[in-house]
Amino acid sequence: MTDTELQLDQLDGMANEAFAGRVVRKDLVRQVKVGANVPVYVLEFLLGKYCASDDPFSIEAGLMVVNQTLKDNFIRPDESELAKARVKQKGEFRLIDKVDVRLVASEDKFWAHLQNFNDRFVHIPENLVYKYDRLLQGGAWCQIDLLYNAADDEAQKRPFYIKGLKPIQVAAFDLDEFIDGRRGFSRDAWLDLVMRTIGLEPLQFDLRGKLLALCRLIPMAERNYNLIELGPWGTGKSFVYRESNPNAILISGGKVTVAQLFINMSTGRVGLLGTWDIVAFDEVAGLQMSDSTVVNMLKDYMESGSFARGKEEVPAEASVVLVGNTSRPHTDLVREAHLFADLPSSMVDPAFLDRLHYYLPGWEVPKLETKLFTGHFGFVSDYFAEALRQVRKQSFVRAVDTEFALGSHLSARDEKAVRKTVSGLLKIIHPHGEWTRSELREYLEFALEGRRRVKEQLKKLASHDYAKTAFSYIERDTGLEHWVEVPEQPESFDADFEAGVDVAADSGAAPGDAASNQETTEQLIAQGESKRVEFKQTGRINLHTQQRDSVIEQMVVKSIAGFMNASGGTLLIGVSDSGEITGIEADFKTLGQKQNTDGFALWLNGLIDNLLGPTAAANMMFGFEEFSTGTVCRVDVVAGNVPAFVRRTKGDAELYVRLNNATRLLNTADALEYVQNRWRA
Repeated sequence: MTDTELQLDQLDGMANEAFAGRVVRKDLVRQVKVGANVPVYVLEFLLGKYCASDDPFSIEAGLMVVNQTLKDNFIRPDESELAKARVKQKGEFRLIDKVDVRLVASEDKFWAHLQNFNDRFVHIPENLVYKYDRLLQGGAWCQIDLLYNAADDEAQKRPFYIKGLKPIQVAAFDLDEFIDGRRGFSRDAWLDLVMRTIGLEPLQFDLRGKLLALCRLIPMAERNYNLIELGPWGTGKSFVYRESNPNAILISGGKVTVAQLFINMSTGRVGLLGTWDIVAFDEVAGLQMSDSTVVNMLKDYMESGSFARGKEEVPAEASVVLVGNTSRPHTDLVREAHLFADLPSSMVDPAFLDRLHYYLPGWEVPKLETKLFTGHFGFVSDYFAEALRQVRKQSFVRAVDTEFALGSHLSARDEKAVRKTVSGLLKIIHPHGEWTRSELREYLEFALEGRRRVKEQLKKLASHDYAKTAFSYIERDTGLEHWVEVPEQPESFDADFEAGVDVAADSGAAPGDAASNQETTEQLIAQGESKRVEFKQTGRINLHTQQRDSVIEQMVVKSIAGFMNASGGTLLIGVSDSGEITGIEADFKTLGQKQNTDGFALWLNGLIDNLLGPTAAANMMFGFEEFSTGTVCRVDVVAGNVPAFVRRTKGDAELYVRLNNATRLLNTADALEYVQNRWRA
């Protein structure tokens, strides 16, 4: 088999049929790239134009055309004066360059800027500007027919004229056409096509490996998405940002300034975050901030999506990506320090790190070797980059709500991070808006894991502020709660589970004693959530939908059962995770005629009786306290003398236990062992 022969598979045929002229063989790109210092997306567009065939002779002929075109027409920046001389000498010359256009209102005229040709005042016909609107939106690489005509009557000589222009990037994009093409593929086939688009052979990866690779694309599909990837060298962390997307800029080490990122106050020019879709920082360990203002402004931008320009706020949509190498194996970092240890000291700030939506574990990504590269067809990078840019305008952040609810340990910032990750994956893999419940579950668990990885490291840096890391989700139809772990994190569950042998004694309370009733509600709130105290903002209303939600009710019961099966505790309803008293007045509105504390008490008693049984009430007492910002329901729970099982609609029962500062569902084997140890005779 020669270099240009390839055994096509079914996916190659499907891709060429659905996206004719929009796909290219990735092995040919690697061949041409070796001798051509041009962006990959320019090469791929040319290859897609001249080599979109399975005939080896046609491919050979196409490669010759591509190489000759690059040789004759591509100008390097250091050849700009030579190119100008050639245009003057010949009167007309064809070249390949990046063209962007601006309107100079004072002259009522469009001027073209040729990047490598290094001329900002090139005449361009208005019809070309209106035909290719991308020229006004950052520019496009084009094949240009350039004329030289030095008019005698011009006061300032501007002799270069664009006679004809043919974009070799995507100058017009039809999102509906792209989505219609997607409908012809299964989820797995589309996933494999996207893997081939970024140059990797999907047969070498399992589903998790594919999701990790595609996670690098989420900043391209999701606005204001903050991603970090740290891991060993040689895994291709920066390639997609440097070579395959014309809307991304990669900053490699060096010093970063406020003017560079945000705005230059002396010139008024907006910086990188205001002009690019993705700003990626490579070799982040060597990054230097000119002063503390840079990190503070970047921290605010990563949260709000805007930055201050004097008294004005400048909105921007750029995603922020941090990539770099780890100095030690991740197992050592987890055990001895934290996974952010290789960041510059100015960035090891919990408030800054908390803005990160996902920590991609670079140590799980294989080092690039020949067998991992694909030789099959994938999308032309520029075409796919434009597809991702278009879907940035969509949002699937509420997609999880149809099937699942997020667990109580997720803060508002955690929820935002998880939702944005799921939304990004759906845009990449399911831009047509169709997916199955099991697929959504896979993306949700993947998103929860990446955000929990951030929180576990924050807990090491500021344990009191970031203690809640038991991330979970609840099935809306069944009420089942599932916890999501991070593979590299030592399991903190085991130590407390083993302590179930005498779990009531570890706090100094005997079974049957009130859990925390010696302390005031204010004291409990000030101390924050712990093994003996839990906060719930509401008892039955979903603050997102403003509707009664059975999942929220079940979480209240599970918390009470968890205290009964452990060493007791106090549940405060009407207090947010951060300790803010919000009150249960929103719950009152769902209580029918008795919209007060009496109605709330009747509802809570009925809920406990229905899901835990009538004897459970003997292990708890509750009351209400009025505060300036709302009413708090305090539920004091004592450790039970017998196991408390949460009943389910189909007659099943579940055992929940309060371990660390989380309420956990035990599987059958763990539940049997726990019951034998906890309530042994």
